Amino acid sequence: MRPKIKVIAAEPANADDAAQSFRAKKRIVTEKKFTIADGLRTNVGERTFPIIQRYVDDVVTVSENAIVSAMRTIWETMKIVIEPSAAVPYAAIAEHKIDIGGKRAGIILTGGNVDLDALPWK
Repeated sequence: MRPKIKVIAAEPANADDAAQSFRAKKRIVTEKKFTIADGLRTNVGERTFPIIQRYVDDVVTVSENAIVSAMRTIWETMKIVIEPSAAVPYAAIAEHKIDIGGKRAGIILTGGNVDLDALPWK
């Protein structure tokens, strides 16, 4: 890994077990509330958490509205359909949870596993 590269993770505020675990420095299992980002409803795994501790610099959380807005913005500007879970990193930037001003930043966009009839802005 390149030490100069900061790795920031993001997750829905309604499914914030990774953020809680990161701050507590121990894995915390939480009961999940609803989040449109259904791929992030599970708790951080026993094998995954040590990797997060080692390589992630911070974990931020985003609102449901920001996730929906991020999905729509990416679709409108890039013409890419992404699932809600993939919109979470961009939502973190849009909500100013991650400062990228004057920096080069990369976001990994994955998953087009979306029911187009259930889009939240129909």
